[in-house]
Order: sequence, then structure tokens, then C-alpha cells
Amino acid sequence: AITGQVPRAAIGRDAFQETDVTGIMLPVTKHNYLVMNVEDIAPTIKEAFHIARTGRPGPVLVDIPKDLLLDERTEFIWPDSVNIPGYNPPEKADPEQVALAAKLINEAERPIIFTGHGVLISHAYAQVRELAEKAQIPVVPTLLGISSFPTNHYLNLGMSGMHGMASSSLAIDQADLLISLGMRFDDRITGRVRDFAPNAKIVHVDIDASEINKNVKVTAPVVGDLKYVLDQLLPLVEPNVHLDWLHQVDSLRAEHPPLQIRETDELLPQFVLKQLSDATKGESIVVTGVGQHQMWAAQFCSFHEPNTLITSGGLGSMGFEVPAALGAKVGRPEKTVWSIAGDGGFQMTMCDLATAVESKIDVKFAILNNGSLGMVRQWQNIFYEEDYFATIYSGNPDFVKLAEAYGITGIRVTEKDQVNAAIQQAMETPGPVIIDFVVKEDENVYPMIPAGESVHEMLEEPSPKGIS
Repeated sequence: AITGQVPRAAIGRDAFQETDVTGIMLPVTKHNYLVMNVEDIAPTIKEAFHIARTGRPGPVLVDIPKDLLLDERTEFIWPDSVNIPGYNPPEKADPEQVALAAKLINEAERPIIFTGHGVLISHAYAQVRELAEKAQIPVVPTLLGISSFPTNHYLNLGMSGMHGMASSSLAIDQADLLISLGMRFDDRITGRVRDFAPNAKIVHVDIDASEINKNVKVTAPVVGDLKYVLDQLLPLVEPNVHLDWLHQVDSLRAEHPPLQIRETDELLPQFVLKQLSDATKGESIVVTGVGQHQMWAAQFCSFHEPNTLITSGGLGSMGFEVPAALGAKVGRPEKTVWSIAGDGGFQMTMCDLATAVESKIDVKFAILNNGSLGMVRQWQNIFYEEDYFATIYSGNPDFVKLAEAYGITGIRVTEKDQVNAAIQQAMETPGPVIIDFVVKEDENVYPMIPAGESVHEMLEEPSPKGIS
């Protein structure tokens, strides 16, 4: 981010619109700069991009006083290279760490590969697939790692975690080795930590050493860039078939089959997302916000290419789906981009429709309109004896009229037989389109492992009221 600051002479004097931007942003940036000399602008920008994109990526802020930008002596002479003392992100890992990881993989009888966002950041998806197929190891992605491994691959067990597939969560519970690649064992994955993967040793590969042994006890820590680490690891891993383990996993899949959309005349959000995924053949970029729609997208959409699901994970920011979709389309203009939103989250950033119109950014917006903040309502339904507060409302705007106010196409869908036609119309219409899917109001997301519980407390279907 590049921000504007008051002129240097006014800094520290509480001048009009002066803000200590670098101080405010310090806790949420990887690094930040306040540029005080005009000749430092170009090298600072070069450094900022280097820091943001290397190692564990993160935001960098550059704050530039107004008088520097107006200085006639400003010359943007880019340095040939960047040398930042003390900043040397690792690439290859310690060979002894890699050898120990390979030994554990070769000895394991019930291994699981756990893929996180780091697989995508490192562009290591080909190596992950090679490892899985070479040793016939089932793969379980995290939410942010979903598009790191093809949904339709026979070794993909599906997402794990709070709203992940029951079979994948149970497979982790029975595994004797977790090969954890570019993920951080956050609470939505582990549930109650002491009961997480109780029989498993853990290989943890991450470029950020501070993530290792932070949440779970690791047997083999490996610090390095995942793509380089897997290039080191693959020659040491022996081919395997793991027949008994794969049969055991297949039994779990049979006992806890993939999620099905129940037959009903009501318009279910799951049905909408399955239809959208089928229509786009799993090749579009799907961007979601946070809430029920996010989980249903993860459960019912297929992703066959890397970086085709973009969502807010750890921070869980409602409203992320609108601006992030615009960025995805600008970054990959050849792709169809769908922004999937709830009616609550959409209203947090719908002002960015003005940017889509002004800049002619062709994003398709699908609103799953259930007249509520669905995930919070679900928690109130299950855990708080239906004591609903500030989650169900009737004051939504008319999203079709909103689209028309911005001069774009708006479509309302209330029946199942209208869904596919609306999706096709949106894809054939140039420019932004909003589809308002008026879905069942009180649908819940399952499976669900309650916060702080283990896989053994998983709710696989609607549960009695007032569970606590």
C-alpha cells in the first residue's frame, strides 16, 4: 500500500489530516516505511515489493509526504537489486530435516498429506501431486488450500476442519502420519488440540519457522520454501501403494458419503452453488466472503486448477468477496470470476460496484439472500436455544434495483428451475451482473465440529435444540 502523508514540515504538529499511518499499521503489516528523502522513493518501493512477495508474503506500507511527491528533483531510478541486511527468507531446507521427513513418510502405514495456502503461494501443486501419486497418500486440503489439489482426483478426501468432510476429519483421526505442507494448524482445523490426530506423528513444512510447534507438537520440522523442499524430498520418498490404508479410507467414505443436496421444492443455497459449479465446469475463479456461503462454496464447488478459490481465511472478513473479486479479475482477465456473497456481507462493500462499473471490470456477483447473517444465526440456533438477536432482518435493499441504479444487469431468482438460466444469462452478458438468489432462510451448514470440540463431537445433521 502507498499512502500519502502531510508535508515533512507538518509531521508531528497535528496538521490537518495528519495521521500516524505507519504507527497504526505496524501490527498488521509485514513491514512499513515513512520516506523522508526524495531519492529514497524508488529504492523503497523496490524493497517494499521484494519484502511483500518473498518469504511468507505479507502487506507492506510505504507512507510518502506530500512535498516529496511534488519535488521537481524526483527521479525514479530503480536499483538493479535489493539487499536488505538480516532479511534472508529460506529456500532449501536443512538436508537432515528433509531426510527425517522422508524416513517418517517411508515408514508410515496410514499417512495423510495436509495441504494449505502455502502450496499455492509456493507454486508447489505439481510436486504435491507427484508426492501423493508416488506413495499413494490421501490428500486433505484446508479451506485456503482447496484449489491446491484437484477436487476430482481420486486421492482427494475433501476439506477438513469445522465444516469439512466427515470422512476426511475421521481419516486424520486415524492417521499415523500427517505430512503438513504450508498450513498452520489453526483452531478451525484442529478443534480441541489435545484430541487432534492422537495417533499421528507430524511432519510440518513451512517457510515461517514461527508457525512450527506453535499449535501442535511436531515430530519433524522442516523450514524452507515448499517448492524447493519438495524437490529435495521427492527423490528420498519410496514408491508405495498403501492398499490397506486406502481401503480403510474408502470405508470411511462409504460410511460418511460426500454431501448430498436433499430433494425439496425450496431453493437451497447448496443447490445454487452446485449448479454454478457445474455451469462453469470448475474452471472459473470463485471468490467468497465469510459465513455459510463460504462453507457451501467449499463443499459444493469443484476446483480443478490452482488459485481458483479465493477467500478470507484466518481473519474471516465479511465483505471481502466484492473488492477481492475485482482484483482477481484485473489480475486474471482471461478468467470468469464469480463473487459469492451473503446478503449481509455484500452490503458491507457493495459500494465497490462503482469501481466495477467505472473501470469496466467484468465480475459476476451471486448473492445467496437468506435474509439473515446466516452463520451467526446458525450458532444461535444450535448453541443458544434459538435466542436470535441482530441476525434476522427484513430490511434488505432490492438488489435488482440496486444493480439497475449502477447501470448493470440485475436478476432475481426464487425458484429452482430459474437457477441455470440465470447463471447462463450472467455469463453471456458483458460487464458486471448481480444475481439475487432468494434462498431458504433457515438452512444450516453441516457437518459441523463445534468450536473447541473434537471430531468425535461432530454434528453431521440437524441436531437437537440448545446443545452447549
